[in-house]
Amino acid sequence: MSTLDEIKSKIDIVDLVSEAGVKLRHAGKNYTGFCPFHDNKNTPAFVVWPESGTWRCFGQCNEGGDIFKFVMKREGLDFKEAMKKLALRAGVEIKEYTRESPEQKEAYENLRKILEDAIIYYRSNLFNNKDILTYLREKRGLNDSTIDTFGLGYAPAGYDNFRNYFISKGYSEQDLIDSGMLSAREDGKIFDRFRHRIMIPIRDEFGKMAGFGARIVDPNDIPKFLNSPETPIFSKGRLLYGLDRARKPIRVADQAVIVEGYLDVIALHQAGYENVVSPMGTALTEDQLRLLKKSTRRIVLALDPDVAGQKAVLRGLDAARSAMDKEGELAFDARGLLKNESRLQADLRVASIPDDLDPDEIVARNKEEWKTLIENAKPIVTHVMEALAVGQNLNDAKVKNQIAAQVLPLIDDLPSALERDTYRQALARMLKVNESALASTTTQPQAMRRKPRGAESNIKIESVVAAVNPRLKIESYCLANLLKKPELLYRLDRKLEEYGLSPLAVEDFEYTDHQLLFDVLRLAVQQDEKEHQNYLLTHLPETLNTLLNDLLAQTEKFDKTYDDKLLEDLLTRLLDLRRTHANANVNQLRFMLEDDEMQGGTNIKLYQEQTMQFTKLLRSLDLAKKKILRK
Repeated sequence: MSTLDEIKSKIDIVDLVSEAGVKLRHAGKNYTGFCPFHDNKNTPAFVVWPESGTWRCFGQCNEGGDIFKFVMKREGLDFKEAMKKLALRAGVEIKEYTRESPEQKEAYENLRKILEDAIIYYRSNLFNNKDILTYLREKRGLNDSTIDTFGLGYAPAGYDNFRNYFISKGYSEQDLIDSGMLSAREDGKIFDRFRHRIMIPIRDEFGKMAGFGARIVDPNDIPKFLNSPETPIFSKGRLLYGLDRARKPIRVADQAVIVEGYLDVIALHQAGYENVVSPMGTALTEDQLRLLKKSTRRIVLALDPDVAGQKAVLRGLDAARSAMDKEGELAFDARGLLKNESRLQADLRVASIPDDLDPDEIVARNKEEWKTLIENAKPIVTHVMEALAVGQNLNDAKVKNQIAAQVLPLIDDLPSALERDTYRQALARMLKVNESALASTTTQPQAMRRKPRGAESNIKIESVVAAVNPRLKIESYCLANLLKKPELLYRLDRKLEEYGLSPLAVEDFEYTDHQLLFDVLRLAVQQDEKEHQNYLLTHLPETLNTLLNDLLAQTEKFDKTYDDKLLEDLLTRLLDLRRTHANANVNQLRFMLEDDEMQGGTNIKLYQEQTMQFTKLLRSLDLAKKKILRK
């Protein structure tokens, strides 16, 4: 039994929730009550399942989990803090693990040495290429001192320049692959990862080399930015470019500014604005925000119009994080940012860059203009409201309703009643409606209107405006197809095994009702083919009948595809779900490990091993998806 399982086995979730002030009452084998995470005293939409030790809110939150998630959400703790708190309550000892072995430390230092030597190699190529130097000096406005300070370089065109040079220096091919500087194809071909690109060294917050960011020279190349791959010392979700130089200026200014590109950071530092950093070209992660929180709670996102505008806002509200995770494309995830702001007790604001200009162009024409832009940064909800209103006819009732449907869920996410009231009033003024009208325009997606398991039939789940979680859509789609054609489950399992992956399991679904439904479906498939439907109807909890009917109704709208095509589609979607889950685990484990190191404690070996396991899983998932897409 793992430490986490031991903690779960010794803590009664009903007692834990009740002690937090939630009044629970029996509903069959389960319990219902009012959700402690949002204001609602009319509908008992909060359900606790003692047998599985889980909970879920079927109302505004639409969240759920186990005892760890409950304590994290209730008390604003991270996973490590919640685990320690519950372990103490359960009387379970959390074992300490030894520091990394000398062999591991030596291996990491060897990777960093390769990267430090790579800086020298790329710099020599840069100063031998007048065109690239001219671009940096004239187009980007960087002086030689800045180019030298940030270690900029150039990767020449060709597939084996780097490989040949470093092998001639005594490095092994495997070391160069492990460092992320060489890539390997399935056919065994080894080649330089970075070719004909401006090279930008990326260091961790302590100044240790971690990897590279590479910007295109030829505008026809893609992607625009290419980062080092995930390695033991490089994880893009756990790094912020420029933080090694920006930590002290951030503390002095009591403010951190996040911009989109590496060269933006460099230009702003050169202009004297040194409290600036950049993520690795994707949506901000909680781990990255935690890095900044060590120095300040005041964080500004300086986004260009494409990232911060109306289409991007809508994309950020509706799109899955995995779908936004593209190299070189900073995503604006308003709802995720608000949740992190609340959890970290930070102050996040948005400053939009005008006139389609890059930050370096702004400071080049007027250094004070940048200062004014940052000072005028607006809270996330205000920014979203204004972005959605741009170019819209606010006298049109349908437009008003559409904007309200996007903004109200963000307002409802806010933990402060004062903030919620303030933003509702502001939204009402902008839309020129009475505030009471906003409360009466609540509509909810059908998939969210489900009776909680064990709840009495006369309980009505509250109606709220809510953006549908993309994961909910994907899970519903997969379940709907498997319910319609249960025989696909066996073929799906076989395909996953062919790619070295585990069969479809309950853990692949986040939503409790989906987990329950899949569990019965798995048992149904083991029956005689003619008994699939009968088994489902006789063994499925009565409270899930509505969900079953809703999912089956969805299949009538699906395209009539061949089984092979449908199987391929299901596989692809499942791999995306697993990748999102694995990424979250990797980020959490890396944070726990670094947090331990920062405190001068032990370097937990188990966390390193688990991180490598999830990293390997991510590689397997990516490889499987590539094989599917090539067919």
